[in-house]
Amino acid sequence: MAISGLRLLLFLLLRSFASLPVHAAARGGSNSSGTDEKYGSFLRNLLEDMPRISEELTHGYMSNLELEIAVRAIGGRCPNISRIYSIGKSVNGFALLVIEISDKPGQKEAEPSFKFIGNVHGDEPVGREVLINLANWLCDNYLKDPLATHIVENMHIHILPTMNPDGFALRRRGNANNVDLNRDFPDQFFPINDEINYRQPETRAIMKWVKQEHFTASASLHGVIILSIALLKDYPSYSKQYYGCPDDKTFRYMALVYSQSHYNMSLSKEFKGGITNGAFWYPIYGGMQDWNYIHGGCFELTLEISDAKWPKAAELPVIWEHNRMSMLNLAASLVKTGVHGRIYASDTGHPIPGLLMIKGIDSEIRASRTYGDYHRMLAPGESYEVIASMEGFRPKATRIVLEEEAVSLDFILDLDGGNGQVKMLRNDNYGCSCDDDKVFHIQEAHLELYLLVLFILLALYLLFKRRTASKFTTRHSQKRPTAV
Repeated sequence: MAISGLRLLLFLLLRSFASLPVHAAARGGSNSSGTDEKYGSFLRNLLEDMPRISEELTHGYMSNLELEIAVRAIGGRCPNISRIYSIGKSVNGFALLVIEISDKPGQKEAEPSFKFIGNVHGDEPVGREVLINLANWLCDNYLKDPLATHIVENMHIHILPTMNPDGFALRRRGNANNVDLNRDFPDQFFPINDEINYRQPETRAIMKWVKQEHFTASASLHGVIILSIALLKDYPSYSKQYYGCPDDKTFRYMALVYSQSHYNMSLSKEFKGGITNGAFWYPIYGGMQDWNYIHGGCFELTLEISDAKWPKAAELPVIWEHNRMSMLNLAASLVKTGVHGRIYASDTGHPIPGLLMIKGIDSEIRASRTYGDYHRMLAPGESYEVIASMEGFRPKATRIVLEEEAVSLDFILDLDGGNGQVKMLRNDNYGCSCDDDKVFHIQEAHLELYLLVLFILLALYLLFKRRTASKFTTRHSQKRPTAV
């Protein structure tokens, strides 16, 4: 109860900051006044970060209704390799439709799954158009093009063209509540986003989706500058430094697969090879990319695929062609490299949802409950010790040398003689407590430290406000309400 009360007070404090006359840093940067550095990282509600998009500029882009028609048309045209489903609705009730492409859409298989997400920011609509082109290309070229056939028959592709249809309709970065959805996910350092009541419906939909599906990797499409971005994990997100996560080599490998398949991304003069570490470029909190990796076991890249947020529609075919092979090769890398296999129980022969770890890398993934299959992305050209474990069983380890092709490796775990019974996991959610009625918690020691700092800030803020107000109330005896 005490913790809940402290969390409520914490949110009231942070919301009071949001009412201050501060312009939030839309992309995690800072302005010349220095106010963004002081307050911007605490704010998810953003002001307009660019001039109003003109009607002329929107010509040639699909409206939300036209996008839905295009999505459903793909399902009608290629019903044998596609499935259309919704993961939820936006604030204004627009369905978040997904196109699943596979030779067995809708069925669970011992195959890796990849998701593409577009239009995270409402004023970056290029991803919507590119992802519709990707779905149409796979639909048209299955059994005609070897790469299309390889992808469709060996994995499941899930395509969400728009995560933020309301922001697109409003022609602004945030959603209908003016919240930047890429700052709205639970953060490993700051508990502000842990409260489910303050999380946006689009964010909840993504979290629930990741929990239900067994995604191995992911990419979100943005637009501003031609480069692809790796991510940080488990490091402070507020200083502009290179922070490599435990899987830094793997993320760099994946980013280079995309960059080197692109028309000109790898030629970038600003970023070597066309890629950069997320924290080094600009730090953020509450990002979708980090949450996918930490809580979903999903390797996600952020892809910046155009040199303008809202380019003219005439440029869209060129942008699609420049990114087509990059998107296909990135998706195909799930089955072309890494280590893949299944985990079984020796006593029954049944698959079990065990944990898979790589020695020396502080990151683990869980095999699926249905088939006990796992798919672990790893950078090729290295030797790895792979460890499979599960409660009630004795762990097993083996060493592999990963070259350019994927390695298949199954594990059969023996019962731990010290346990009479095997305690199975409650659900296959990668240790992610992201049910709608639950919140993410950080360690109590960290929470107490944050709360102490914020209480001090609150006291200073109230003291300053009281002294300032006293200058204007010396002549008035009436009491006035104060909002804190």
